[in-house]
Order: sequence, then structure tokens, then C-alpha cells
Amino acid sequence: MLSADQSYQAVLTRDARFDGRFFVAVKSTMIYCRPICRVKTPLRKNCSFFTHAAEAEVAGYRPCKRCRPELAPGASLMEVSSELARATLSYISQDFLAAESLAGLAVKLGITDRHMRKVFQDEFGVSPVEYWQTQRLLLAKQLLTDTHLPVTSVAMASGFKSLRRFNVALKERYRMTPTELRKLQKSKVEDNASGFTFRLAYRPPFDWEQILSFLSRRAIPGVEAIQDGAYFRTIRVSRQQKEFTGFMEVRHAAEEKMISVRLSDELVPVCGVILDRVKRLFDLSADPIAINAVLGSLSKARPGLRVPGCFNSFEMAVRAILGQQISVAGASTLAGRLVARFGTPIATPLASLKYIFPSASRIATAKVAEIGSLGITGKRAQTVSALAQAIQDGDLLLEPGHKVEGTLRKLRKIPGIGEWTAQYIAMRGLSWPDAFPHTDLGIVKALKEKNSRKILELTEKWRPWRAYAALHLWSTLEKTS
Repeated sequence: MLSADQSYQAVLTRDARFDGRFFVAVKSTMIYCRPICRVKTPLRKNCSFFTHAAEAEVAGYRPCKRCRPELAPGASLMEVSSELARATLSYISQDFLAAESLAGLAVKLGITDRHMRKVFQDEFGVSPVEYWQTQRLLLAKQLLTDTHLPVTSVAMASGFKSLRRFNVALKERYRMTPTELRKLQKSKVEDNASGFTFRLAYRPPFDWEQILSFLSRRAIPGVEAIQDGAYFRTIRVSRQQKEFTGFMEVRHAAEEKMISVRLSDELVPVCGVILDRVKRLFDLSADPIAINAVLGSLSKARPGLRVPGCFNSFEMAVRAILGQQISVAGASTLAGRLVARFGTPIATPLASLKYIFPSASRIATAKVAEIGSLGITGKRAQTVSALAQAIQDGDLLLEPGHKVEGTLRKLRKIPGIGEWTAQYIAMRGLSWPDAFPHTDLGIVKALKEKNSRKILELTEKWRPWRAYAALHLWSTLEKTS
């Protein structure tokens, strides 16, 4: 946490380390900016500082047209101190409030809505609805500025149920109409025929080659593909009892310190949910400087290394189970068979993308013998089936932001899921930065230590970033585990 004077010094030097960490609001213009904004530096007496964009907007400030706060890198979900606030934020980021009420969210979390609102207010300085409203409007601002999407479609994609409500919210918060915002659009904006491209920022350094290599080796045939330095995958997202399917392409824009995400037209209505998952998949909210300060010499070889997350936690968990005690390539082969048997066919421009990964409900209804007939051992087939059933019944929730220890306990109760699998799922499926698969053979080899207790003792110095330590240890080996 920076003091106001320290924050102003960061603004004076346009220190990129603090981009997205706070926003500076200028009383004389009633505009808030990123600390890296290139406009003339305001006087100290006119500046107020806010940790979150929502705080600035609720205080009456509107986002800068030049530095565009909606493009600032975000903060990790795990940096939120309260578990309850973290869980609430996780649901908000997945657009839960687009279909459900705040009271419904409180029921989902097993608390009163009054307690939930208080905890969230204490953590973020605004109410859950105010935070969500800011998220929707900043997404709308990006869509109006960076795409040719019709205004009505922008409203729907941003979570507004009517164009009238969208126009009113935009006018109240930004004192601008959609038409006025669209005038900010650059001439180079792509035409709708090429799909819609979004930009997501990160804090450098960013080891794109490493994360793409990691995902490439574990890509599920028919669902994921790496081609020409880009990541492709099929997608299914449910929203308001409707399913949206399509595909996406992710590329690295190194000069801009961003990644670009191109979505097929069918997915634009749920672009907010998808972009949030992409941030998790590529670990865009990580702060390498803070992480490397803890890891020390371990991080020197690859300072921009990230922990690959996932787009679908169930998919990733199944892939982890299939990978038990066999090669990475072998697990991908089995996952490809599972998809071809139980997945949903989809047509895409990429010949290698043919299926959408089966849902937990689909696998839960399959017989264990059907799963086993794909070359999957009977024991692992039972584990995959039990995992799907636990998710389908609501006994297990594999989503970031929830109580990790509780989720780990539930995972370990499923026959066939041991400590390695549980920690690996926590690392990638739950985006838990302190997960550490200490029984992994690669970890044992890299640390030159076989005793599990001693390995855990050695890793204490890397808390709370042990997941990053694991990736660094794997990267020291000739062949990543």
C-alpha cells in the first residue's frame, strides 16, 4: 500500500510498476487516469488516489480517454485479503449478477446479503453492485472504442438487459452517449467480418514462449491448438440459461505489452466472462517484480515466467487425472479420445478444432465402462466419473476465489485423487499461487531431495508464491514435468 505522497511520486515518474495498482483522480477535471498517463501531470493538491476504478467512478470521476483505465492490468484475485470478498468478486467477474440478484449471490455463498455487502465494502470501498456496474461500463467503453459492434449489442454484451438502462448508466457515470464514445474510435478498428479483437494488458516481463510451450505440450486434440505462435481453442459459455459456443485466438502483442484476444462473432455476448477466463489462463494479473523478490535467485533465469491457468476447471482437472503416472503426450491422446467420444462437435475455420470439451453433466451420465473403453484404466475412469458427479451434484466447486483448503479436502476424498493431483488442480484450476505439488518427481529431481517433509520445509521461503517456484524448478530440467 502506497501513501498519497508516494502515489504522487509514481505519477510524476509515470512508474509502470504501479499501473493498475491505483488510479489518480483529478478534481479540476473530474477525470481519473492510470499512473502512466502521458497527459500533463496535475498539481498534487488536485489529486486523489483510489485502489480500484470503481471507487473513482462512485466518487464522481470518469475514465480518461487517453490512457484508458479499462486497459490497465488487473490485480490478482488472490491479493484480496478476505476469502468472502474474494469469492464474491469471483462470481461478479463471471457475470453472476447478470442473471441473479445480490440476495441470490449471498445464498450461493451461504451468508446474509448484509454481511456480504459489508465485507465487500470494507475490502473494495464500494458495494458489489457498484463494482459490477463499473466492470460493465468499462467493458462497454472498450467495445465502443475498439469494435464496430452495434450499440444494442454492446449493451447486451456488457450485461445490460435493455438499451435504455445502458444509455442512462453511461450518461450518469461518464456524462457521454454511446455515439460520443464511439467518436474516440481509431480508423484501424477491424471490420466485424474478421471477428472481434480485445486487448488485455500485463505487467512485464512476460515469458510468452514458455507459457505457450507449456500449453502446447498439454493441448487437448480437437479442443486446443497452437499454430503460428498463437493459441486457439473452442469455447462454451452459459449465460442466463443460454449456451454460447465458438472459438478464440490469443496472440502476444509484445510491443504493446498486451495479448490480443480474437473471438468468433457468436461469443461477443459473453465476452466479459471469456476475457476474465483468458486472464486466468495466461496469468495476466501476476506481478513479476513482487513474486521474484520472494523467489530470489530461483527466478533469475526466467523472470517473466507465469503459472498457466485454465479456461475450464473441470476440463483441466480431467486432464490432470488422465496424466497420472503416464507421459504428457499419452495424457493428451487419452483426452482427445474422451473429447471425440463425449464432446460436442463444432465447425471452426481451423481444421484441428472440432469439439467442445464435454461438460461435467455429460461425463456424469456416462458409464464408467464407456470411459474405460477409450483406453483409460478402470481406476482412472472411475475417478473421472466421480469428479464429474461431485461437480454435477454441487458437492464440489472448482472455481478460483473460494476456500482452497476446503476444496482440496473434497478433492482428496475422491478415490484416485492424491496430493499431487489435488495440488496441481489448485495451481492451475483454482489459480492458487501457493499450491505446490511436492511429491512431483520433477520437483524431487530439481531439489535433489526425496524426503517430502524436507521438501516442504525448503519451500517455506517461497510462500505465498510456491506455484511459481514449482514452474521455475520444472524449467530447470531438460524436460518440463
